[in-house]
Amino acid sequence: MEKHPEQLNGIFQALADPTRRAVLSRLGKGPASISDLAKPFDMALPSFMKHIHFLEDSGLIRTHKEGRVRTCALEKKPFATVESWLSAQRALWEARTDRLEQFVTAASPKE
Repeated sequence: MEKHPEQLNGIFQALADPTRRAVLSRLGKGPASISDLAKPFDMALPSFMKHIHFLEDSGLIRTHKEGRVRTCALEKKPFATVESWLSAQRALWEARTDRLEQFVTAASPKE
């Protein structure tokens, strides 16, 4: 049973969108203001803010407002949750493919 299924669902939904992935990629270089993050995208600010809210709701980023400037930064903990889930999946599938390889090797005729 998964430890954090709802959190993982939200994270993977957030990662499914190329705009949100690009924002996360940019935030990987350090915090940035909403206006700096929005510059590369050809969309109205209210539309862009929907992506920011989605990322914030999924827990992947946090925002902080100082005066009129809202700054975004990555949250590391959700990425650790994803890494943990992916590691478990990798181990599961590597074990399955190892067993399949053993089965195929054992079933193959010897020359």
